[in-house]
Amino acid sequence: MRAPPMALADAALLPPLVAERPEDAAGVERLLLRAFGPGRFAKSAERLREGRRPAYELSFVAWEDGEIVGCVQQWTVRVGETPAILLGPFAVDPDFRSQGLGAALIEQACTAATEAGHGLIILVGDMPYFGRLGFTPAAKAVMPGPVDQRRVLVRALKPDADANPEGAVAAA
Repeated sequence: MRAPPMALADAALLPPLVAERPEDAAGVERLLLRAFGPGRFAKSAERLREGRRPAYELSFVAWEDGEIVGCVQQWTVRVGETPAILLGPFAVDPDFRSQGLGAALIEQACTAATEAGHGLIILVGDMPYFGRLGFTPAAKAVMPGPVDQRRVLVRALKPDADANPEGAVAAA
């Protein structure tokens, strides 16, 4: 059910991952603007985040020299009647890409959601990247607004979780 963890040797070289705090908001926003630009506000997943705060206990940042160089946020949602966690936005500073930081952030977020008792994570992303982290297509989940359905992915965190939830994705 779970993707294999990163090798410990790789993790030792990464910046520390810590739970996001409300006071990290400005640094997270700077990183997200560098990574995605203002166009990120037009994305359908943004409709699920508007006017809300992330689940800080499930969201993480990576720090290097006093700057946030990686982040992953998670939000409570429902897919139809199924409780779930929405993963994203997720970003890594260009200087830290292709070093395993992104995978480490995703794994940390999935572990935190599992430990908190959540059964399912949904996101909009690229299958070649997220598939290796245990995500599969969520063919029956309907995101708000226009979205390429092939990019709606899910990861079951518990053996009894519905790996193909059906219905509209809405804030919870």
